[in-house]
Amino acid sequence: MAELKLSESRDLTRIERIGAHSHIRGLGLDSALEPRAVSEGMVGQASARKAAGVILQMIKEGKIAGRAVLLAGQPGTGKTAIAMGMAKSLGQETPFAMMAGSELFSLEMSKTEALMQAFRKAIGVRIKEETEVIEGEVVEIQIDRPAVSGAASKTGKLTLKTTEMETVYDLGAKMIEALGKEKVQSGDVIVIDKASGKIIKLGRSFARSRDYDAMGPQTKFVQCPDGELQKRKEVVHSVTLHEIDVINSRTQGFLALFTGDTGEIRAEVREQIDTKVAEWREEGKAEIVPGVLFIDEVHMLDIECFSFLNRALENEMAPILVVATNRGITHIRGTNYKSPHGIPIDLLDRLLIISTQPFTEDEIRKILDIRCQEEDVEMSEDAKVLLTKIGVETSLRYAIHLITGAALVCQKRKGKLVEMEDISRVYQLFLDVKRSTQYLMEYQNQYMFNEVPTRDGDEDEAIAMHS
Repeated sequence: MAELKLSESRDLTRIERIGAHSHIRGLGLDSALEPRAVSEGMVGQASARKAAGVILQMIKEGKIAGRAVLLAGQPGTGKTAIAMGMAKSLGQETPFAMMAGSELFSLEMSKTEALMQAFRKAIGVRIKEETEVIEGEVVEIQIDRPAVSGAASKTGKLTLKTTEMETVYDLGAKMIEALGKEKVQSGDVIVIDKASGKIIKLGRSFARSRDYDAMGPQTKFVQCPDGELQKRKEVVHSVTLHEIDVINSRTQGFLALFTGDTGEIRAEVREQIDTKVAEWREEGKAEIVPGVLFIDEVHMLDIECFSFLNRALENEMAPILVVATNRGITHIRGTNYKSPHGIPIDLLDRLLIISTQPFTEDEIRKILDIRCQEEDVEMSEDAKVLLTKIGVETSLRYAIHLITGAALVCQKRKGKLVEMEDISRVYQLFLDVKRSTQYLMEYQNQYMFNEVPTRDGDEDEAIAMHS
């Protein structure tokens, strides 16, 4: 049976802001899971991307639950970028929930409840149901407006056709309003859900493709439907387990989804929902889509959270867990014990570890090229060479931050192309960590609560530690 998505609608007025990872479109792998040098906004990290591609394949097959992956590497080596690439490659159908480790400590609920809600957000349920729809090409819409306003409601007639038949339907005020909202006109192929009265515009009929209408490049052309106008179709609703939990746990549950005030959800409610979803699965009414839960800065979790994760990963309904950290051997939060990445050994044993390497000079140059394109900044070759040198000596993040600043300086002098002088100007205005630390060392006595010893050897050690 043909699948029909009733929930698909896009707001064309949405403004997309340029973020730190807005240039990432995927993992940049070919069909054999081999990483391309520069693709989909990804540069370098070939082995890490290939490993992420294997995990991605595992997620898409959806057969394995409770696997956990650790992205470990120095700051600025693209750990979050790889996670974002995985999210983009999975597409809209697979749930991908993101959170930072420190978020758990600022919520008005227990840490384990917040983690459980995050787990449930990362598990999707595709609920299938059969519904009666009317599908056809609009031949004509006639709307009779009353001469005196307010005297009577609008009435009208809608003529729909398929390749085999044509029918005229009477329209009420609600349907006229819905048609106006969707901007339906003759030549459009539409679907009307009989139960809810919802109208979905599938596209323009191929028969009208030669009409000289004012059509944008995004106009989609579809065939005129065949067979009967009234059909029974399988409709698929995609929701997450967390959304079902919230709707069933409170009297105003549906509104709580929008306000974000979900509160703590009782374990009994979750058990009932799991039982019901299991019934639907056996009857073939629903299927589980295990997604991905990404926890950034996982070293910020404490020992209680880690023990909860250990148990949660053993559940058959668990999603794939991806965590990232930039820590070395450090204290496990909430204990006096040290462990690699600040994660207990028993949980580390469950993790597949993907390490990221520092970027080379050539890779930094390619990343800066992509960021200049993303931020719509035109830069001269000399300026890019200087910016790459700054990126190698300081950090990639610092070099990326200078792009917009240099563009504004260039705009101020009414230039079209960012030159070396613009880069030098912003480099002098904004300090990187190394120069800022050097400044602190020179003027440390003038700062409050200074704890760094003033001996020369210790000073060199502090600079080395910060650089």
